[in-house]
Amino acid sequence: MDIIKEHKLSIDTPLKLKSGKTLNSYDLVYETYGQLNDNKDNAVLICHALSGNHHVAGYHEGDNKPGWWDNMIGSGKPINTNKLFVVCVNNIGGCHGSTGPASINTETGSNYGFDFPVVTVHDWVNSQKVLMDNLGINKWQFVVGGSLGGMQAFQWALDYPDYIDNAIIIAAAPKLTAQNIAFNEVARQAIMNDPDWCGGNYLKEDKMPKRGLALARMLGHITYLSDKSMADKFGRDLKQEKIGFNFNVEFQIESYLRYQGEKFVNSFDANTYLLMTKALDYYDPVSDSEFIDKISSTMTKFLLISFTSDWRFPPSRSEEIVKTLISHNKSVSYACVKSDGGHDAFLMKNDNYFDVMRTYIENN
Repeated sequence: MDIIKEHKLSIDTPLKLKSGKTLNSYDLVYETYGQLNDNKDNAVLICHALSGNHHVAGYHEGDNKPGWWDNMIGSGKPINTNKLFVVCVNNIGGCHGSTGPASINTETGSNYGFDFPVVTVHDWVNSQKVLMDNLGINKWQFVVGGSLGGMQAFQWALDYPDYIDNAIIIAAAPKLTAQNIAFNEVARQAIMNDPDWCGGNYLKEDKMPKRGLALARMLGHITYLSDKSMADKFGRDLKQEKIGFNFNVEFQIESYLRYQGEKFVNSFDANTYLLMTKALDYYDPVSDSEFIDKISSTMTKFLLISFTSDWRFPPSRSEEIVKTLISHNKSVSYACVKSDGGHDAFLMKNDNYFDVMRTYIENN
């Protein structure tokens, strides 16, 4: 069992955000796995998705729950820490140690709360570059991410083309559809209409919009699964032996969703959930006036992976990125993996998926 310790980097250099606002100082909490080689060119950046964090693999002291991608990262695994130096950071705006809404604003002496500025994928990449420089890494051999993490991997190739060899973009999209933006807005409204929302400054009132955040998580969780995966796991199984003809929990899927919502509120901040969903909504690099210049200048090689049952970011969305890259004469590999896991398939063990990852990484 690999026991991993987290690290904190405190940065005093201001970070100008895409919104026009500035974080004058901020903390980044991160973890590392493996060893950086003498040439400092075997480094891998893992970018987390909406509800992820920096604890991507291994175990913390006294905790028997591994990091969220422990099946992918470690000794002898597809992202092999015997050869690679892996870094994962909790993005700014997060709620697992890096500066975010629950952090103390040193200028006011109280929590940022709803006053924490809106952040974007572009801002996260800029802060990750600061961490890269502080760690003495010359170039990322791979930048890897699923979903919102995959968007960060793509943005790295656009914003810092000289500092990344390969971008591995998994279960992602070049921008959200109207339907996906709608899901995010319903989730935000569930949070913001909770009686304990307090205008986003609930921590000052010693409250938490638990009901709204739980509903947001329940909605999100439905979109991460496929119809088949839910049918296989729960079907129409009842919680009790017979129907009660009431509005209590009766089906196993209802019980599961409520459990997921209740568990989530104990580990995640509501304001962070709003920020992460907004970062998803705003992501649209192809519409950037500088996109043609950026994509033309990058020599990054790309691996795109999608999953057949992912209806939130279906294969057609990955194929949009593939077609865009090919049209600009970029080096692209693409795999559409058969899976019943839905959007969450990128987190699951799948031999075909892992073989694609392992083969690409070992040959690049």
